[in-house]
Amino acid sequence: MVDAARARKLADRIQQIVAEMLERRIKDPRLGFVTVTDTRITADLREATVFYTVFGSDVERADSAAALESAKGVIRSEVGRQTGVRFTPTLTFKHDPLPDSARQLDELINAARAKDAEVARKAEGAAYAGEADPYRKPDDELDAEGPGSEGPGSEGLGSEGRGAGGLGKLDDEFRPGGQGANGNGRPDEDGFPAK
Repeated sequence: MVDAARARKLADRIQQIVAEMLERRIKDPRLGFVTVTDTRITADLREATVFYTVFGSDVERADSAAALESAKGVIRSEVGRQTGVRFTPTLTFKHDPLPDSARQLDELINAARAKDAEVARKAEGAAYAGEADPYRKPDDELDAEGPGSEGPGSEGLGSEGRGAGGLGKLDDEFRPGGQGANGNGRPDEDGFPAK
């Protein structure tokens, strides 16, 4: 086993060598417009997979696959000569489905854009079912209660904020300067008003 950095470097070098070989040295008429997109190599550096794409129809793709399979020995010997590794990895050529997937994804994105445009066109003349902003804001609550109110929960209280049940006496105990049960308006030693 070798480290991943060395394997990645060797895979990149194999990709360069294969691309140069396909461009300059392989003269098979079946070979179409081939682009080497990626190369992966196993951790023991014994097997390399070369991914490629072919510009053209399915027939040209099949012809290019046959041409790559027949030129595999020549390409492998050149990879071994240029890399200088002890064991030249065996090469496997695989068609890269990434461009086809990207094309399909582009078609899906275009269809979604068309649907969004249709929804936007339908929404141009539409009006809200209720208000434009259905959420209540804190400023709106204060305005709705009117002037002179002392906030939420103060309904039924008099002008001094005391209820009708005689809570004014209790309120006086805790008000500064008010007369508590101990007569001086201050709490006892434990912090509570005297009872």
